[in-house]
Amino acid sequence: MTVTNKRIYLSSPHMGALEQEFIAEAFATNWIAPLGPHVDAFERELAEHVGIGGAVALNSGTAAIHLALRFLDVATGDVVFCSTLTFVASANPVLYQRAELVFIDSEPQSWNMSPPALERALVAAEKAGRLPKAVIVVNLYGQSADMTAIMQLCNRYEVPVIEDAAESLGATYQGQASGTLGKFGIYSFNGNKIITTSGGGMLVSDDLAALEKARFWATQARDVAPHYQHSEIGYNYRLSNVLAGIGRGQLRVLAERVNARRAVFERYQAAFAAVAGFEFMPEAAYGRSTRWLTALTVDQKRCGVTAVEIIAALSEQNIEARPVWKPLHRQPLFEHCAYYPHDVNASISDRLFANGLCLPSGSNLTGEEQSRVISGVKDCLV
Repeated sequence: MTVTNKRIYLSSPHMGALEQEFIAEAFATNWIAPLGPHVDAFERELAEHVGIGGAVALNSGTAAIHLALRFLDVATGDVVFCSTLTFVASANPVLYQRAELVFIDSEPQSWNMSPPALERALVAAEKAGRLPKAVIVVNLYGQSADMTAIMQLCNRYEVPVIEDAAESLGATYQGQASGTLGKFGIYSFNGNKIITTSGGGMLVSDDLAALEKARFWATQARDVAPHYQHSEIGYNYRLSNVLAGIGRGQLRVLAERVNARRAVFERYQAAFAAVAGFEFMPEAAYGRSTRWLTALTVDQKRCGVTAVEIIAALSEQNIEARPVWKPLHRQPLFEHCAYYPHDVNASISDRLFANGLCLPSGSNLTGEEQSRVISGVKDCLV
């Protein structure tokens, strides 16, 4: 492979120097086993950064959602509402608890959960006598959902909100950190996220007693006893001390990573400003997006090419681009689940899936690499 054909990834890890220092400290002090001082510090530092009462470091964002659902006593026969335009990890923990899912469409203004669709679903659920035990709101591609409207609806029906901010750490909603507006918030530190621990996640809340219970379950639910004693089901969900050290280093440059991704988005937006039929994911007026991924829709009638064709053409040039998430209500796993579109005649998430794509957006994307992507897309338009 020539240098000019080097693989360009959608969102690759962006490591710095501080991570190595924290890892070296873990090795020097022999804190290699799970837990340790980096875990404690990472929890404290992240909670302070986003302005919330506390945090529990876990091995994935999925684990964080699972523990939140368990604390809310979600079980067989219960119902949970969830954004449909998201990765399957947002919904899988509901199945772990053997509960039923109802999917809620996106709105065009933010691509996130539609308050009108949510309201219709809550009204129908109340009439049926089956209000949801929880609503999982996903903050897509680095942007918060309209949490004021969503929280007002959920508070009216006394339904707790789990804010899946796996893709939006560093974003804000009306000046408040994404992930801190619901009963629970969750973050992901997977390798493709805006900051990474290789694999990991965080559960956050102002309910410190709830977090302490989650921490107990995440460490195999070991009772306080001189011997190994267990009275409840537990999980092996805690983050390792070494990975937490990586997270501490990454957290210190979060603002820089956000600014870099926003700059990548702005360069794409400028490069394609004159292209008819390209519509970028809007930034809602109520907050600031991280632009974790640069996402847009492509109107074939106006530009003569489809999103699928652009993705395939870029792949031939060793450039990774992806479709937007396939809505969960269209997944075979969830074909039996109810779905509430934005309005009775318009499913926004289906339209976005049919026409959307995500371009390489890493904070370590060089100008030369981005120029390759831009040229590759423009070649499709000729």
